[in-house]
Amino acid sequence: MRRLATPADQQRVYDIYMHPDVVPYLGFDPMPREHFGKVFEPLFESAGFYVFEDAGVVQGFYKVQRHLGRAAHVAYLGTLAVAPEVRGSGLARRMMQDALDRLAASGIRRVELTVEADNPRAIAFYERFGFVHEGTQRAAYKRSSDDGFVDELMYGLLLEPGRAPA
Repeated sequence: MRRLATPADQQRVYDIYMHPDVVPYLGFDPMPREHFGKVFEPLFESAGFYVFEDAGVVQGFYKVQRHLGRAAHVAYLGTLAVAPEVRGSGLARRMMQDALDRLAASGIRRVELTVEADNPRAIAFYERFGFVHEGTQRAAYKRSSDDGFVDELMYGLLLEPGRAPA
């Protein structure tokens, strides 16, 4: 089940975020647990950071940010990850479908996200939901562990009123 994150979720979010299979594809390099507040607090304070529980345990999370003004029908979906131990269980698919259903029900008609060009698993996942590659930000991402830069791919999905994606 999806719910807004609370301060009590920080430790479990840290465990997922900093896992060696996850952290390369999120916005911060590995850090000690005691420094993770600088990442978690802005997510929590955004009032758009959700955790997804399975059997009462946080197993995934994502952030939604709705645009303002003329773009109020658009939302950015980011910081999406699931615990590596539940990969292949369908949880990521359920989490994404739930997010898209809720966004559509709230009047969102366009969902945007970015994904690193060297993350083929995530690219394939988003494309299965109908996201379309709309552009590339060249050399947009630099991990401390890498010598070179990584391109970031911009994806978009148009949601039709009354029709759920995928």
